[in-house]
Amino acid sequence: MKLKSILTTIILFSGLTYAQDLTGLEVIQNVYNRPTGNDMTGNLIMTIENSRGNQRVRKIKQYVKTVKGGEKKIMFFLSPADVKNTSFMTWSYDEKGKSDDQWIYLPALKKVKRISSDSKGDYFMGSDFTYDDLGDRHPSDDNHTILREEVIDGKEIIVIESVPKDEEYMYSRTVTWVIKDSWIGLKKEFYDEDDELLKILTVEGQKSFGDVIILTKVKMNNVQRNQFTIMEFSDVQIDTGIPNNKFTERMMKRGI
Repeated sequence: MKLKSILTTIILFSGLTYAQDLTGLEVIQNVYNRPTGNDMTGNLIMTIENSRGNQRVRKIKQYVKTVKGGEKKIMFFLSPADVKNTSFMTWSYDEKGKSDDQWIYLPALKKVKRISSDSKGDYFMGSDFTYDDLGDRHPSDDNHTILREEVIDGKEIIVIESVPKDEEYMYSRTVTWVIKDSWIGLKKEFYDEDDELLKILTVEGQKSFGDVIILTKVKMNNVQRNQFTIMEFSDVQIDTGIPNNKFTERMMKRGI
């Protein structure tokens, strides 16, 4: 599975290479092809805090599975009552140029709704993550440039700027801070259509499972809306053998 479907460019890659030997595209390809295990299950707490300090907390069960040609992910909302039994599913594809498929089940309507391409810039369930942020953006969708190298907390960092080839894309560009050699992303900045800073994604926790690293806490700070969303994983398990039929519209309606 590719956990970067909630965090599109947060990364892990094995091997020892150096920025001077890589292009920006190659760094992002390493991001995209990182080893993540066959599947992952975990409990997710999504906390949304607005500018007045008011919080909304949502409990979710998530399943992710690597499949031939891509990845599948499904989330089941457990609480509070106003979102309970809502579910969200994403199918991501490794095929160049093929967009993610996404669906949401709304229990009040008893209907599974497909997320259209025009709606992928909408914020997901009131959070600071868009539907597109929760997908799996292909490296070929952007032009990638190495801006510079930095040292943060004793770690050598490669800073990558990614500019979309599609001029109509919701972000004018993103900038990602990547730890050299281990290829873990520390931070990502998102810029709006006017090239103003919109959001900052940071990693605040991680857990190792052998050579696989799972990001257990991330924060999306929306600087323009003056609010943030934290996603924190617990009870994470990998390679448990999640069946393929977990990722279907029927299961979205049925629940966990």
